Amino acid sequence: MSTDFTILLVEDDPHVRLGCVQALQLAGLNVADVASAEDALAHIAAGGVGVVVTDMRLPKADGLSLVRYCHDLDAGLPVIMITGHGDVSLAVEAMRSGAYDFITKPFASERLVDVVRRALEKRLLTREVAQLREQLANRRGIEAKLIGRSAAMARVRQLVMDVAESPVDVLIRGETGCGKELVAQALHEFSARREAPYVALNCGGMPDNLLDSELFGHEAGAFTGAQKRRIGKIEFAQGGTLFLDEVESMPMAMQIKLLRVLQERRLERLGSNQSLSVDCRVVAASKDDLLARANDKSFRADLYYRLNVVTIELPALRERREDIPLLMAHFTLLAAQRFNRPQPEISAAQMSKLMAHDWPGNVRELRNVADCLVLGVRNAVVDTGAAQDSEVDSLAEAVDRFERGLIAAELQRQGGNVARCAEALKVAKTTLHDKIKRHGL
Repeated sequence: MSTDFTILLVEDDPHVRLGCVQALQLAGLNVADVASAEDALAHIAAGGVGVVVTDMRLPKADGLSLVRYCHDLDAGLPVIMITGHGDVSLAVEAMRSGAYDFITKPFASERLVDVVRRALEKRLLTREVAQLREQLANRRGIEAKLIGRSAAMARVRQLVMDVAESPVDVLIRGETGCGKELVAQALHEFSARREAPYVALNCGGMPDNLLDSELFGHEAGAFTGAQKRRIGKIEFAQGGTLFLDEVESMPMAMQIKLLRVLQERRLERLGSNQSLSVDCRVVAASKDDLLARANDKSFRADLYYRLNVVTIELPALRERREDIPLLMAHFTLLAAQRFNRPQPEISAAQMSKLMAHDWPGNVRELRNVADCLVLGVRNAVVDTGAAQDSEVDSLAEAVDRFERGLIAAELQRQGGNVARCAEALKVAKTTLHDKIKRHGL
């Protein structure tokens, strides 16, 4: 375990101290050792201590006093007690005072190393969460809107900033739940149109006549039930941004009318002969490949090419798993504020499950999991039962699962073409063949 933290061992018996130090050093851990609680205080105050391992019985101040000092100084600092058989009541008191765990003498060196490793994982996770919270608090501008430190999200943010000030129409493509509307909002907020309306319309599942009225508006008496004039979404977005979600589901007749508006920047309300000038930026979003839809005649090719001036491809969450800890910290913080609950700590076991999950619902699914954790509601993604909660995948297992998911996603994106997949992943084709076989893809 590579870390800049030090394990502080507090033990007055020189022989026991030497044995513990050697066991921890052989496990690859940085160790500092002292003989008393008083000597330990200087090390702890100086910082850099990741875990404290202390004997219960020490020459002057005892281990219980040290536990309480550590808890008061830094509640996230794990303290492991070494106790004798007759010190069970003191061990219980130490746990109540904030100790992480206790080990009863005599103990095997493997037991010591195992407990210290788990405590250090907790310490590292606590530090990472604190750093993520600080990053979230300090984020400004586009990084606060489109969260993620992956290269894929950095490219998305850069493209948004490159085209935000331009009046050009934009097509956003990505799976359901990956944040297409957030990108549309960012395009609006970082443009000169930010003071004008941002108008969103979901084109899916809306009857033709209702969608016609929603988009273009109507005059009184234009159809049965039209008792007064209605301003449509396009007209209402004058000077601002019109976001059309699920544009692939727009009926063909509406596609023709929308294409004309985009080309001429003029519209007519239903039941009117008056042509109105339109000045709004159109941002369309689709979960489908519109070019493929255009080729099979289920979407107008001319509308596709009119919308496809600039395309922003949003990666699925499984393709940017390195963003999961930051997003989870963000969503649990929002949920804690929304539900007036404390922000929960994410255990190493839970984070391992989050990193391994396939996320078919993408960021929206992750947010739902965060809400469940804050509310204390069981969720299948992170909850596999108390018996397994302490079982954390090894690094090799986690890397193996991540690699399999990455290759599977790229193979799907490349239509099963191994050569293109190898080129995209920047590996030799023979190496990729071996990995595909090993992962059973």
